[in-house]
Amino acid sequence: MLTIIYVIIFCIGIIGFIMTVAAGATLAERRIAAYIQDRIGPNRVGPFGTLQVVADGIKIFFKEDFIPSYVNKPIFWLAPIIAFVPAIINLSIIPFGSISWTADDAIVLADVNVGILFFLAITSIAGYGFAYAGWASNSKYSLLGGLRSAAQLISFELGMGLALISIILFSGEITLKNIIGSQMEHGWNVFTQPLAFIIFLTAAFAECNRTPFDIPEAEQEIVSGYHTEFSSMRFGMFMFGEYIALITMSAFITCLFLGGWDIPFIGKEGFGSEVFNVIASVASFLTKTFLLVFFYMWVRWTLPRFRWDQLMTLGWKILIPLGLLNIVITALLML
Repeated sequence: MLTIIYVIIFCIGIIGFIMTVAAGATLAERRIAAYIQDRIGPNRVGPFGTLQVVADGIKIFFKEDFIPSYVNKPIFWLAPIIAFVPAIINLSIIPFGSISWTADDAIVLADVNVGILFFLAITSIAGYGFAYAGWASNSKYSLLGGLRSAAQLISFELGMGLALISIILFSGEITLKNIIGSQMEHGWNVFTQPLAFIIFLTAAFAECNRTPFDIPEAEQEIVSGYHTEFSSMRFGMFMFGEYIALITMSAFITCLFLGGWDIPFIGKEGFGSEVFNVIASVASFLTKTFLLVFFYMWVRWTLPRFRWDQLMTLGWKILIPLGLLNIVITALLML
């Protein structure tokens, strides 16, 4: 009974934390965009514009929930949920700290022994939400956005999977906490597997529909893509789902390539005290994750959008061959 109560409290805490962080990420992106474009950004609502997120949330919540004629209503209602929920589910398997600074005492809600496969399976479900939204909207622009999203996810998931195979070969592990433990012993994978890191990071941009791979939402071509016909909280779920997926993907990259909670030159015992170990490990993990989130935002407001043919060329003709080459090189080194 106590275990069930603990899990429920832990889940509520994670959901509350990630929703707060996702809301803060929307404000951070607007401020970063303003800085890159040499303008001010949000600075009117609240001190330094910090309450702009609250104002935007109230606006989205109270906007009219308009449903166009001839939509497929059950799927139209379900699509935002399918796009929103998987990113939150994936947070349950992320080990974001440790009590004893070892992989055995990792702080994680669900210690799944096939963590990588679980993450890929749940991540791919979000693609159904985008495709369903495009098809159910009864709009040519939405349909094109949904088709683009499905094609993009299929193309770049292959490259992402090949990069993960190299990590599994090199570490000999498939559980996230054990991969972190392997990096604590042999060095971070960003240094031992640099090509896999580049491939995975590039594919992650496409998986999250982030610029320069935001083809499914290309405003200049298809209005707003698969969520053109959505409004109010349904549109808000798509928007928040994108930011939560961005944070979750950054946390996943931290586990796979940046050593998780590991801090260089800190021994296996960590800081000696369990309390200090928990604080330092969680702080280290979140710092790496938020730096990756900042990198995503930096790239969005720096690089232009790819053309559709360039996107497919990158996915099929560049990333997949590089992923296969990296597997061969890793296997030879391990041999």
